[in-house]
Amino acid sequence: MGTFFDFPEANGVVISGDIHGEFNQLVHKCCVQYGMTDTVIIVAGDCGFGFEQQGYYENVYNRNRARLSKSNNWILFVRGNHDNPAYFNDCPIKHRRWMTVPDYSVVRACGHEILCVGGAISVDRSYRMNHSAYHLPKQDEPLARNIYWANEYPVFDADKLDSISEDFAIDTIITHTAPSFCELTSKGGLFAEMAIRDEDLSEDVKNERQVMDKILDYLTSNHHPLRYWFYGHFHQSWQAIDNEGIEYNMLDIMEVKELRAKD
Repeated sequence: MGTFFDFPEANGVVISGDIHGEFNQLVHKCCVQYGMTDTVIIVAGDCGFGFEQQGYYENVYNRNRARLSKSNNWILFVRGNHDNPAYFNDCPIKHRRWMTVPDYSVVRACGHEILCVGGAISVDRSYRMNHSAYHLPKQDEPLARNIYWANEYPVFDADKLDSISEDFAIDTIITHTAPSFCELTSKGGLFAEMAIRDEDLSEDVKNERQVMDKILDYLTSNHHPLRYWFYGHFHQSWQAIDNEGIEYNMLDIMEVKELRAKD
C-alpha cells in the first residue's frame, strides 16, 4: 500500500476541490475566514505542484507554517492531472503540517479510514504538449518545472488494495476524477474541441473513469464500509447518493466540504 497518515489529535476533516496553485488562499480560507482548528484538510487534486521551481513550494510552506501550527491544522494534497506525480510518489513532501499523499495512501482521522488515489487525464494535453513551456522531463530532474506530465493518469492497483484490506476498513475515498456514472458525464465544450485534435482522448478519458469504477467495485465486493466519495477535476458542484447509500460529492474550485463525523 501507500503511506499511512494518522491524526489522533484531529477533531474534523475537510475536503477541498482543486486549488490550482492558490496555496495561500486555501490556508487563509480555512484558518482565518472559516476559523478551522484541529482539522485535517485534504485537497482532492490539481494542487499545482510542478508549475514552479521546487524552492517556490518550500517558500509557500514556510510562509504558512506558523498559521497552520497556531490553528493546529494539517493540509494533505492528493495528486491531480495538473500536478507533477514525482511530488507525490517519488519525492513526496513530508512536512509536519503540509504533505503530498502518495497514491493508495490511507488517512485515519476522526474515526474515518480514508483512501486517497490521485490522477486524471488532461483534456487539453495536446495544447500543453505543443506549448513552448512544455519540455520532456529529464531523468535526473524529476521535479523540474513543467506544464504537463504524461504519467498523469490514475492506475488501478489490486495488490495495494489487497494490502490495504488486510489492515483497514475504508469508509471514505478521495480521488481527483470519479466513477463513470458520476457527473460530469457530458462530452461537450472544451472536451469536444480537444478531442478533434487528440484522437486518443475519448478512449483515455473512458479508461480513466473505468479505473475509478474498478476501485469502487473492489471496495464494495470486499465489504469495505464505503459511505463517502469526494472528487474535484470538473470545476462544478454535485452531490448524489446511490442505492447502496454511498454519497458522492463533486467539489468546485476552492469549494470545501466537511466530512461528517462517523456515527
